[in-house]
Amino acid sequence: MRRIALLTAGGDTPALNATIFGAVERANELRVQVVGIIKGFGGLLDPNVPHLRLNPLYSTIPELDPRCGGTILGSSRTYIDDSHAGELQLVKKRLDQLGIEGLICIGGDGTLNGMQPISQFMPCVLAPKTIDNDLGLNYLDEPNEWVREVDPESKKEKFRKLPSKQDLDLEDIVNFATPGYATAVYVCVQGVQRIRTTAESHRRIAIVEVMGRESGYLALGAAYGQPDIILIPEIPLDYERFERRVRDLYDAQKNVVIVIGEGLRDQDGKRLGDISQSVDPAGNIIFSGAAEVLQNMLVDSMGDHYFVSRKRHEQAAAATFTRKIGHTQRGGRPIRFDRYYATQLGGKAVDLLVQRQNNYVAILQWNEQQGFHVSSINGNALRDSWRGIHPRLLHPSFYDEHRYQPSKLGVNYLSRIFDNAIGSDDLEILREDLFDTGHLKSRYQSVNVGIHKHIRYLSSGNEEGPIDPF
Repeated sequence: MRRIALLTAGGDTPALNATIFGAVERANELRVQVVGIIKGFGGLLDPNVPHLRLNPLYSTIPELDPRCGGTILGSSRTYIDDSHAGELQLVKKRLDQLGIEGLICIGGDGTLNGMQPISQFMPCVLAPKTIDNDLGLNYLDEPNEWVREVDPESKKEKFRKLPSKQDLDLEDIVNFATPGYATAVYVCVQGVQRIRTTAESHRRIAIVEVMGRESGYLALGAAYGQPDIILIPEIPLDYERFERRVRDLYDAQKNVVIVIGEGLRDQDGKRLGDISQSVDPAGNIIFSGAAEVLQNMLVDSMGDHYFVSRKRHEQAAAATFTRKIGHTQRGGRPIRFDRYYATQLGGKAVDLLVQRQNNYVAILQWNEQQGFHVSSINGNALRDSWRGIHPRLLHPSFYDEHRYQPSKLGVNYLSRIFDNAIGSDDLEILREDLFDTGHLKSRYQSVNVGIHKHIRYLSSGNEEGPIDPF
């Protein structure tokens, strides 16, 4: 295999550049040319196919820095639809014109679905990324536990997960942790710790909302910040019991810090954040209010009298506040765990392509004997009986719903990832770079300026190929 293409799709994470770097470095060793497609699958749908050479003369371009968050290639939530045969033929023609023999897609479940049509005519592999840590399986048989039903009210088909097996072993997990997750947890933990001192100082109840959609991994990881209560989407909220716990904590310490996953559900299974039916380009519901809804519930049920009687505040609304950590979870410099294993997984993806392992996913595994190590799995192993891919949910054995904290197994899972997740260079960069006086004298130099100078375009009017031979 002489020339491959690489793209990043879906939401950004702090470890994307590290994955690209690992792929390019491995390609250099194997003397394989790497073409970076700009803006994910959207770049392939563009007749001009904006792209750049990532390793001219088998040397990685200097703009590609694994310590830099995000992706120098840009990303989008545009995906290729296999029902559009004409569109797919154009994509095939463009890849042929570029002389591409294989494709690496860096992304999550949406990206894995998006690469399926291309895998019908060209070897494709996935290098995983997501801050949500929801790409993978708790155990190999998990996809077979989804059932398809018809909603009696809407008459639309929906999927329901059967109860998980209870005796989960950490070595059962397929794709133990996804690049981007560790850094996102790092950001969440700092956010929770900083919110705590404000809540203590002003005698308030703080509700901190983290990302994760339907999976509670980020909320669970935020336990390192020592919130009093963690609420995850997988366990419906028992509000009465929750409120009693809030009252007990507030009476004892005059403040409460609550972390909730954005996909938190009530007892009826309705997401608290579904206050609107807007969706992102991938069709996912945009969660826009779980923390605020929970705050309003506390204000209504606890009432002004509760706080006035304790001489804390005049109104319940003044005693509670919400904060969303938001997109800061997606950005910034990746910590060592993400940098190292993202690089390894990028290299593994190149090896899979060279071995012509089509429709495979590079994965990060863990066991007692080997510790963390890279491996691979066929993409179809992640699919249910209807070829759908579902987000990996936090296994119930990781969470103690009575204490609102990680269970013993959950602690063991998190400690495998985070006991050695931060390197000395992660700390040194704070001392050396954060308050560098040079930052006051010059504005931010975007890597996009340098990348733009590398970009080339495919002339859509030429019928012969390859027309951009480098």
